[in-house]
Amino acid sequence: MSLPQLTDEQVRTWTLEQKDRWWLENVYKGDMPQLTLRSAVTGFLMGGVLSATNLYVGAKTGWTLGVGITSVILAFALYKVFARIGLGREFTLLENNAMQSIATAAGYMTAPLVSALPAYMIVTGEVLPWGVIFPWIVAVAILGVLFAFPLKKRFINDEQHPFPEGRACGVVMYTLHSGEAAAGIFKAKLLAGAALFSATIMFLQSHGIMTFLYQSAVRFVLLLLRPFGGATTARMEARVGELTTPWTFWHYFDEPYYWAASKGWLPIPHIGGIPIKELTLRPEIDLAMIGAGGLMGIRTGVSLLLGAILHYAIMAPIAIHKNEITGVVQPDGAVTFGFSLITKWGLWCGVTMMTVASLLAFFAKPQVILSAFAPLFGKKKTESSDVLKGIELPMGVFVIGIPIVGAVVVFMAHEFFEVEYWHGIIAIPLVFVFTLIGVNSTALTGITPGGALGKLTQLSFGLIAKGNIQTNIATAAITSETALNASNLLMDIKPGYMLGAKPRQQAIGHLIGIFAGGLAAVPLFNILFLRDGVGGIQSPDFPMPSVTVWTSVAELLTKGVETLPESAKYIAIGGAVVGLVLEVLRIITKQKFPLSPVAMGLAFVIPFTTCFAMFLGSFVFWLAARIYKNPATRGYRTWVDSSEPIAAGVIAGAAIIGIVNALVVAFLLER
Repeated sequence: MSLPQLTDEQVRTWTLEQKDRWWLENVYKGDMPQLTLRSAVTGFLMGGVLSATNLYVGAKTGWTLGVGITSVILAFALYKVFARIGLGREFTLLENNAMQSIATAAGYMTAPLVSALPAYMIVTGEVLPWGVIFPWIVAVAILGVLFAFPLKKRFINDEQHPFPEGRACGVVMYTLHSGEAAAGIFKAKLLAGAALFSATIMFLQSHGIMTFLYQSAVRFVLLLLRPFGGATTARMEARVGELTTPWTFWHYFDEPYYWAASKGWLPIPHIGGIPIKELTLRPEIDLAMIGAGGLMGIRTGVSLLLGAILHYAIMAPIAIHKNEITGVVQPDGAVTFGFSLITKWGLWCGVTMMTVASLLAFFAKPQVILSAFAPLFGKKKTESSDVLKGIELPMGVFVIGIPIVGAVVVFMAHEFFEVEYWHGIIAIPLVFVFTLIGVNSTALTGITPGGALGKLTQLSFGLIAKGNIQTNIATAAITSETALNASNLLMDIKPGYMLGAKPRQQAIGHLIGIFAGGLAAVPLFNILFLRDGVGGIQSPDFPMPSVTVWTSVAELLTKGVETLPESAKYIAIGGAVVGLVLEVLRIITKQKFPLSPVAMGLAFVIPFTTCFAMFLGSFVFWLAARIYKNPATRGYRTWVDSSEPIAAGVIAGAAIIGIVNALVVAFLLER
């Protein structure tokens, strides 16, 4: 039996009251358990773990990944197992839905932690304490919820927009809970197996964990020898902290080649006389990024690889020879370059490419923008009673809540970021405008243009608060993060509407997820990136490319284009032209053009190694789809139909061990 839904004709011709009555009679599940204690606790805990993996991926790539379907499959399988061994009953359909709302809300709480907030810290040189970060991201997220829920009536109940990612999540839940549970168990097993495999490889690659285990083993042996060694053993014990692991698993595919090169058997590869290792041109075995590439698709993967080759293999060697990029002279006379020095020059090409392409894509669909405001101007009004009054959140919550929470956000912006009150007040109407636009885009395409909306705010405040870089970043954070949270909430609400859930319980679940994500991600962010002050925010392992984009745009708008070096201006113009041309080609070919200018631009602000890993992941699943074309085969069910659980498992396993390794280095190893 398929999901009940209105026909296109009914969507066009029925009144809102008719649609609500139909939903109440044909879809609504009444008092089926939904936001129960176990769904809340499961969502809270699962959301916390998934937000940690999103923080890891976001710090690597600047992107946050949707975790809704992953959490649905995990929770379904978990309670299926509990039921079989007699430890409880299976999850109901709506409990699973409530849980995914919580987990998804938690997962998206990492977005400001890998973009606006670190950018603010870098430009000011001041570390924001967790007592500032946590209430700020929670307040902005709650403001997004308050702006979003009044829009539910229009976008979901009335116009029945698809919200593609949310609809996919609803279909998966309906499939799992309607007699096709075996498919869910199969996908859960694949997810768990992929997570175990990637966690094992990452464990063996982790220098901190392996060193800690090696030191612990040596201490244990010395403890056994203490009765026989006397002072010698004591001296050895005192120096155990200086030991490092003698072995870790390969981090790069080319390690055997460089081992042979070290023996003089093979030449060291160069480009224009520069060792390619100094240009970061290495194929890394980074399973978290390989998994992320599997979720992104071949178009994005190829675009990343081409952008990385253009940046690191072509433009960087030319810039080095022209002394536009100067290396660091080592004590032995060798000159080293690396990711940081190269990207400080090349980022201007990537930033302008991404910005121009994003804004063009945004404004290329004026109907999306105009339709967002159509109900405010001239759309026919229908008199109807609110038949869902006892189910939806009361409108008074928004009428009262938006001014109160908006005032709190303005006050926080003033106290935390020194934003003038009137600048903050101006930002709130922009929140409404950009939220309306962002939700409309998400409803139709599944893509929230948070980057473009943030840049528009930065451009606006570049004029309003000229020269004030703190205000530029903080106000843009308000608008872009509120729009993102509002759009994500409605994406979560969509499957609940499809399955007959109570909207007010989903809203409460989303709020639980906001706190779950904040409580998990903020302390972890402080531990991983702020222990050594602002200098620890960006590193070769965690480049935080979104931070680079935010700070670069803010500096350009507040300091002026004339402050850029001449070569940076030229490559910025080139990046703008390339972004414009490629995006125009993508638009006129109706998305069939095989390259993404946004992904190509991103390759200029993340290491080549990361770009290669993501390309590899996208290529593996693309190749599998070409090999396994028959849906009846096990290969198709494994590598094509279950590609998302496999990729999500690979990300989760590697990311969790990566975080554990960072914590071991921070707290267990002697520094």
